[in-house]
Amino acid sequence: MTDRSGSRIDHLNIAVPDLAAAMAFYEPVLASIGIAQMLVVPAGDHGPAMTGYGWSDRKPFFWLVDDGTVGTNMHLAFTVDTRDEVHVFHQAALAAGATEREAPAVRPEYHPDYYGGFVDDPHGINLEAVCHHPA
Repeated sequence: MTDRSGSRIDHLNIAVPDLAAAMAFYEPVLASIGIAQMLVVPAGDHGPAMTGYGWSDRKPFFWLVDDGTVGTNMHLAFTVDTRDEVHVFHQAALAAGATEREAPAVRPEYHPDYYGGFVDDPHGINLEAVCHHPA
């Protein structure tokens, strides 16, 4: 799947108003690009309940945090290795309840090989799968 060697972000927490609803959306969408639930942290002294997702050979890097407010203009892009994976992610998101934002296509305004597809998740977060390799 995706080459993760260049990542410099350790993890990202996304606040959602309803963790169960967010998990129901994200689990099949993330699974379409090889990302799975790895850890569930119940609410406690540390704060609200959280669920962490990642690649099976690593630690969680993407967290959904319960009882929060989604920020405005939030955008999250997942890098994939092929343009086909962009389509698989895009279709999985739509099937899970996302709203179409922009269908998968070349985005030359970013660079000649930028191929991305965009959706809005049920909480309004702009999600993207992007491939940076030529066709």
